[in-house]
Amino acid sequence: MLQGFNVHAGVFYNGSLCGIASFGEDGKPDGHLHLLRSGRMRIHLSDGKIMPVQGPSLICFPRGVKHRFFVADGEAVELTCASLQFQGGAHNPIAQAMPEVVAIHIDELVQAGPLLAWLFSEAQASGEGRMAILDRLFELLIIQILRHLIAHQKIEGGLLAGLSDPRLARALGAVHAHPAADWTIESMATTAGMSRARFADHFRATVGATPLDYLTRWRIMLAQQQLLAGQPMKLIAGQVGYESPSALARAFRRKMDYTPAEWLSRQRN
Repeated sequence: MLQGFNVHAGVFYNGSLCGIASFGEDGKPDGHLHLLRSGRMRIHLSDGKIMPVQGPSLICFPRGVKHRFFVADGEAVELTCASLQFQGGAHNPIAQAMPEVVAIHIDELVQAGPLLAWLFSEAQASGEGRMAILDRLFELLIIQILRHLIAHQKIEGGLLAGLSDPRLARALGAVHAHPAADWTIESMATTAGMSRARFADHFRATVGATPLDYLTRWRIMLAQQQLLAGQPMKLIAGQVGYESPSALARAFRRKMDYTPAEWLSRQRN
């Protein structure tokens, strides 16, 4: 799934922090991943809640959410911050499936020990390619965070909840593998081994969308990948299950509020 929904991390801060730092106030859909390497601070969330955290910890905001860090006078805080860009932005099903904020002490990420040790080392180093390495390490940390959330049953809905359900996973896997097929609720239910009505109700309750709405979103996401790769709309339409480029363009605009050309221009800019 991560191969289908690319995530890019870009480290933009690495060092000491004092006083107040604000994030997510530019209105962009980009998320943030912070590594609190040492020290203590308070996170003030947009809903007024205050979350105290102590390093070493990971704090992940998968979607564009306003938040502020407050560091008390005399407290020594070392922080590395990266922006997160999930392909599709707010419509990315993995970003949607994650909680608004995830705070994990690194002791809880047992399998990520070598990865975190490498990240700590690079954060303190000054060699060539250090920032590129930090970017890739942060992208790998997203996978570790997803593993943690699934293992501790902290995914309450969305795509990941659907993939953890054996029956829904069969239907989702088939849709992902064959997006251009003539899918109906009946054919998805048959693949899942469920009745039409039960499948539709269970799918919506678990994933948070109707089966056909999810199918459309999946097809649009695949179309976005092909647009970014330079493929023409005529070729893309058939690959993602639409009879014509105009039919794909209408569905694209309904879901994204932009035509394919407008969306592609915004991505390139």
